Amino acid sequence: MTKSEVLQHLAEKTGKTKKEVVEFMEAMVELAYKETKSAGEFSIPGLGKLKKKHRDARMGRNPATGESISIPAKTVVKFTVAKAAKDAIL
Repeated sequence: MTKSEVLQHLAEKTGKTKKEVVEFMEAMVELAYKETKSAGEFSIPGLGKLKKKHRDARMGRNPATGESISIPAKTVVKFTVAKAAKDAIL
């Protein structure tokens, strides 16, 4: 589904206007970014959890040349699927 299709489906399902659904989704995404950045994680009940994780620096290999390269430390975002979502889909 495209973003537009998702928004249209949610609008029909909830009886809200598409504009209200768009505002809600934008507010939820903004909250997810803010909470993940400050608290380190954000949970969406029944769907999953966004987690901020630090990756240490490490040595890697350039697959084209085989040359060893240094990969710097960085912070990444991981998404863990909730058990309820796994059970509903699988």
